[in-house]
Amino acid sequence: MSRTRSAILDAAATMLSANPSATMAEIADGVGMARSTVYRHFADRSTLQAAMQEYAEARLAEIGNQLAGRSGTARERLLLLCQAYFDEADLLMSAFGDRSQSDEIEAAREEGDLAALIIQGHRDSSIDPSLPPAWVEQALWAMLYNAWLMTASKAMTRHEALSLFLHSFEKMLA
Repeated sequence: MSRTRSAILDAAATMLSANPSATMAEIADGVGMARSTVYRHFADRSTLQAAMQEYAEARLAEIGNQLAGRSGTARERLLLLCQAYFDEADLLMSAFGDRSQSDEIEAAREEGDLAALIIQGHRDSSIDPSLPPAWVEQALWAMLYNAWLMTASKAMTRHEALSLFLHSFEKMLA
């Protein structure tokens, strides 16, 4: 992916997470590029949204690959994953924030790596085996959304929200 395209997607993620109705012109202004440059890469808002979802999926896969070789219990690796997801919250919220709950549940079912990590946690006793993988996944996304919302609304600092997110999620896993 070109640097220009990535810069547009990164700026769009930041802008759309703060203002979901931001126009293509506002996104172009936010990234500091001419509107024609943005339109050359993305013909319209729906094209931009589709590209943002692909970009977010690629970023999630990259995060998963980075953490795949890590040692530790499944719970420890899942908490590292939560922290990485929090760092990408603007992108994730702007890319997937308009999904319905049924879309989210279906996407979670298709996300084999996360479910496999949770099942591994059941096996190594670091995650309560009475918690089904789909439940843990949905709790992760709900708590991530809450942490993002607390920072976006300025109700908490990023550090406070991340700390509470990780603390709450870890407690739930035990």
